[in-house]
Amino acid sequence: MNRTRAAARLTVPVLVALSAIAACGTSPSTPEPNDVSVAAQSPDDRSDSVTESRNEEAALTLFESAFTAEEPAAAASVVAENAVDRPGPAVGPDAIVARFEATRTRIPGARAVVKHVAADGRWVAVHWQATADPESETTGEANIDLFAFDGGKVTEHWAMTQSVPATSMSGNTMFSDLYRYPTAPTEPTEDEEERRRMSVTATYDALFREHDASVLATDFAPSYLQHNPIAGNGTAALQQFFAGGAQFPASESVVSLADGDLVWTFAKAPGAAESDPFVAGDIFRFDGAIVEHWDVVPE
Repeated sequence: MNRTRAAARLTVPVLVALSAIAACGTSPSTPEPNDVSVAAQSPDDRSDSVTESRNEEAALTLFESAFTAEEPAAAASVVAENAVDRPGPAVGPDAIVARFEATRTRIPGARAVVKHVAADGRWVAVHWQATADPESETTGEANIDLFAFDGGKVTEHWAMTQSVPATSMSGNTMFSDLYRYPTAPTEPTEDEEERRRMSVTATYDALFREHDASVLATDFAPSYLQHNPIAGNGTAALQQFFAGGAQFPASESVVSLADGDLVWTFAKAPGAAESDPFVAGDIFRFDGAIVEHWDVVPE
């Protein structure tokens, strides 16, 4: 979708009305997903921005309903009856909402604070914080959820969760947006987004599947901003990490999205089965090179 959503944020308190979504930038004139006839979207079509917008709105509606006990019907309106909550076998709206209910059980008074959202093709990805204190980015849990849509409804859902540490090596939180463009950015075209997606995905696979650290010098800005809590800012910190002989399992991107200046990758071990869970969800900000990075590594 050729629009930047990097700064999109949605705070979803329990028992807050659906108008909270509109307050965060969702157009009030856009019809609700269950009010329009939505044709099935080709899995390979990444140029239908109208459908992508509807899918994104539906995903945010699901977040709102899951954190609002008075609106259970909203989940049913955007989730297919046979939708699978991966890795399965639970199906249907109740199975997906149960994920969010478990979060509310782990974190009493939890709110969902959406930090980044992307819609690309049939995919919608949401980077969000679960916390009882929305003013603090060093509490609660970091989450990345991935939704697959067909005909305007969620058909598959994956969730990744990581505890938020009180401190980080870089001094950055797992959520903040710190990069500042040297000049006003222009909105990328669909073709530009696709080129970014392919470029960043290739970089990811080179670094994490092939363990080829040379891409740090060619594909990353030297002063790039890091939000992984155990890594420092800049490529020098990562080069030291790789040069130090750190051992970690290979992974490769199997699902990727591009929306605005952000590229999202969802990785599994090479040769993993379709039913296997993701090992990481990563977000890269691209401005001629990778300039900022967030991730969630499931615990």
